[in-house]
Amino acid sequence: LGEHRGCTDAKIMLSVARRARCGVPAARCMSSLVKAAKDKELAKPLTIDFRPMEGWELDYYGTAPTLPTSATTSAGELLEYYETMYTMRRMEIATDVLYKGKFVAGFCHLYDGQEGVGMGLEAAATMTDSIVTSYRDHCYQYTRGSTVAEVLGELLGKYIGPAKGKGGSMHMYKADANFYGGNGIVGSQAPLGAGIAFAHKFAGDGCCSFALYGDGAANQGQLFEALNMAALLQLPLVYVCENNQYGMGTSKKRSSANDDYYTRGGYVPGIKCDGMNVLSVRECTKFLKKHAVEVGPIVVEFDTYRYHGHSMSDPGITYRNRDEVSQVRAARDPVDRAKRYCIDTELVTEAEIKEIDKEVKAEVAAAVEAAKAAPPPEQSELWTDVHVGQSKDFFMRGPDISTSSGVYGTNR
Repeated sequence: LGEHRGCTDAKIMLSVARRARCGVPAARCMSSLVKAAKDKELAKPLTIDFRPMEGWELDYYGTAPTLPTSATTSAGELLEYYETMYTMRRMEIATDVLYKGKFVAGFCHLYDGQEGVGMGLEAAATMTDSIVTSYRDHCYQYTRGSTVAEVLGELLGKYIGPAKGKGGSMHMYKADANFYGGNGIVGSQAPLGAGIAFAHKFAGDGCCSFALYGDGAANQGQLFEALNMAALLQLPLVYVCENNQYGMGTSKKRSSANDDYYTRGGYVPGIKCDGMNVLSVRECTKFLKKHAVEVGPIVVEFDTYRYHGHSMSDPGITYRNRDEVSQVRAARDPVDRAKRYCIDTELVTEAEIKEIDKEVKAEVAAAVEAAKAAPPPEQSELWTDVHVGQSKDFFMRGPDISTSSGVYGTNR
């Protein structure tokens, strides 16, 4: 898909596929705003400027390149970005409601406020590039191809989920789309991302690994150990710091002696980019991938913000106040910015945006009901997916020997 991101027809089919994943018939997709995207007016290129990025040691390997300050897009493309980001937002709002209704067990970390990073990164990457992230992972599972119902199903412990309902919120996974989780241990995805980058270099496939972490994980020792190895081996690795300003309940100023995270690679170049602007993130990601594949590792800090607390157990207003959250929403909201871009083209109306909103809300509501109605995994699933290639006789002991699985003594 990534090879055809410049093709209008490919964008249309991506939109159809995306909405089909929500359970909308393809015929209806083609008969609504997707059909309008074929209009030549919506496909006309336009240029949008954005806030300049900041660079760090970009001349480390030679002459410093010029960072992008604008993006070429179209009204049709902006509509696609808006619709996808609004779906992310509604899915996370639905998750909030399900959690508070006690349908979701365990930890749960929401992504609302950070959609500009997820959409911008995916708009520049291809499905053959790899992503590995933290436990704030629902939206990446969605952008990598799962349906909203499947994502919500995993949260509810249902068999339709990507981990068959056995992983829950923090352990999304889609290896066939090069999405490697969903990792519950803070910072653990950093060395995994370096390993995935090594695999890309070994394969010589021209792809890169995006290892995403938050400002709360930025001081992890394993992050720096892996980055050192990546620099020595010149791996196609992009360290993505999604700086949402707070690590759990601790602000970046209180946790980090140097909170310019894009400079923390030292000998590895870095960029700071506005993570609340989908176009800025997209253009930055294009640069990041090119550098990673052709030169070696690079660090990026996407300046973003989360609206919910660290997790659903955190009200999010004990270490910051409601006014701060409201001010960010009013001035920098990434979904609202994408909507304004659409309307500013004068090719998209408020009425058309409202129609998209209405359809997305209905699609997410239907996905909620589908997830609720889906069956949980069978009890026998407790013993599957423990070891790679395990046979049906592979022995695993239960709480006592009488509840074990397999044939005693079988270890393969």
